[in-house]
Amino acid sequence: MESARRMMDADTASKALGIELVELAQGRAVCRMAVTAQMINGHALCHGGYVFLLADTAFACACNTHGPVTVAAGAEIIFVAPAHEGDVLVAEAVERTRYGRSGVCDITVRKSDGQVVAEFRGRSREIR
Repeated sequence: MESARRMMDADTASKALGIELVELAQGRAVCRMAVTAQMINGHALCHGGYVFLLADTAFACACNTHGPVTVAAGAEIIFVAPAHEGDVLVAEAVERTRYGRSGVCDITVRKSDGQVVAEFRGRSREIR
């Protein structure tokens, strides 16, 4: 799990957005982010790219708990409900399977009240 913590410590993109790693276990991570005014799109909603980025950060933390450097090989997201300025979003990542150097991880992004905002599935690959 130390490799995931080191990765997060060096992640300036996530730090700049105020993303915090709040839980970490083998194949699992929880990250949190407050939606700021700078994250709002032209419809007065949190831009989906920020929701994706939060989920992707939790994904990266979860799949890097095993030691080898692991990156995204692909990902998709389903937006379920909007987020607004002032909402606190929590992304919970759970690794579903690992096979060879690859893996699959599911991430649910929720508002702090528990309402689901998005479902994200990432495919990971260990690099040499």
